[in-house]
Amino acid sequence: MTDMRWSGWGADADRMTLSDQVLGLLRQGLGVTPEAMRSVSVDEVELPDSALSSAAAEAFGAVVGADQVRTDRDARLLHVGGRSTVDLWRRRAGDASDAPDAVVLPGSHDEVLGVLRVASEHGVAVVPFGGGTSVVGGVEPDRGGFGSVVALDLRRLDGLVEVDEVSMTARLEPGLRGPDAERLLAEHGLTLGHFPQSFEYASIGGFAATRSAGQASSGYGRFDDSVVAMRVATPAGSLDLGRAPASAAGPDLRQLFLGSEGALGVITEVTVRVRPAPAEVRDETWAFTDFAAGADAVRRLAQSGSLATVTRLSDEAETAVNLAMGRDAGTPSPANGGCLLIIGHEGTPSQVASARAATTEVLTAVGGRSLGADASHGWRTGRYQGPYLRDALLDAGAQVETLETATSWSRLDRLYAAVRDAITASLTAAGTPPLVLCHLSHAYPTGASLYFTVVAKAADDPIAQWTAAKHAAGHAIAAEGGTITHHHAVGLDHRDWMEAEIGTLGLAVLRSVKETLDPAGILNPGKLLPPPD
Repeated sequence: MTDMRWSGWGADADRMTLSDQVLGLLRQGLGVTPEAMRSVSVDEVELPDSALSSAAAEAFGAVVGADQVRTDRDARLLHVGGRSTVDLWRRRAGDASDAPDAVVLPGSHDEVLGVLRVASEHGVAVVPFGGGTSVVGGVEPDRGGFGSVVALDLRRLDGLVEVDEVSMTARLEPGLRGPDAERLLAEHGLTLGHFPQSFEYASIGGFAATRSAGQASSGYGRFDDSVVAMRVATPAGSLDLGRAPASAAGPDLRQLFLGSEGALGVITEVTVRVRPAPAEVRDETWAFTDFAAGADAVRRLAQSGSLATVTRLSDEAETAVNLAMGRDAGTPSPANGGCLLIIGHEGTPSQVASARAATTEVLTAVGGRSLGADASHGWRTGRYQGPYLRDALLDAGAQVETLETATSWSRLDRLYAAVRDAITASLTAAGTPPLVLCHLSHAYPTGASLYFTVVAKAADDPIAQWTAAKHAAGHAIAAEGGTITHHHAVGLDHRDWMEAEIGTLGLAVLRSVKETLDPAGILNPGKLLPPPD
């Protein structure tokens, strides 16, 4: 398993550089100085001494093997946190003060149970760690008042346990990364169909624990929609959930752990619905006069049952930037500053033909203009490049980050305007007026998601700069009745809005569940639930 580099996404060999044209746009449009900002090298980082007691270390070693309890510098630095822009600003400054005291690598469900038992007995916080791709502080090694914290790295639990080709399900272990899962399933002619932007490094356990949504979720569904069973280790014991395709045997307890972010238990196995690998994949691009017209077209697709496997609508600003940067090379510009919709169909040739006919009928009826298949090539080939581009922009002195939300169709336009205006006002007040881009990439009969990308000149204190803007956006989302997160999860960044999301009683219910499953409170402290008053 290849780990990501210390202060960015992916491996060093995959780093992206910006063209002179893009650097010129940054300078002219945002005042960004096109010169590399110095980043502290990993060798210069000062790492605090491990606070894990020898007694706890020995007890963990008795469970997983002494060689699977790592306190070396490299292991601890690789588990400092996730890959949000704030995470990367800290690392570029050489801040590793929150590094875990050790990394523990269990090799089985029973070993995970043993680790949680030892942690509860010795008062050690445990942060479950998959691919480390969280952008909301979900894997920050918060001690939560305990004397030490360990990262529970699940990479050894990386198998495809079973494929049931009759029921069309697969049992997967949580440390299996997206590309490896697809490779193993492809040997059986199958696919998960789950391709988030973090796909190259994210893990199966992370997909489940965060309710991940992929770029093809319009056709394949969100990851949590595909989960039919799971096994969970908690400090209080094991849970095996999901006995049948559907059940009326009380509330569905799987839902407690889908989206629980390791705060209630550690998912050690997931059984998911799989699909035949598509025989045909066909993308095409449609142009609309403006974002409102495009969103109305997507709504009609969703409500008529004609959504494509991929449905991705960029607003006018994002469309213009993608064209200017060559990310949609060869795509004709929409007339009068309009926007572009990427449609992707997957399946058998007959399924694709039928779906295309239904989609074309709806989009043509509402004024869409087809630009053909060639115009969408840039999206398919570059759909995982966003994090690499983000790092290159940081190198050039830009502030760049993303956030997402969702709401009903009737509120979509108000939420879109409120979030955009809140971000713009915050960053403009800081002396760094931004460029705010948005796309709609997940649609449902009742509503849709909005995914914002923000670019501005980095301030002298870029962490404070973005934190203020993110808080402004969060308050706008709550005020307009949107969800604080559609698929990035809660983590540390969104927990303060959980009361607005589920109410005081809802928080009390979750805290009661956590107290039952994790009496000592060792699991992923500080995530998901705001501290009690």
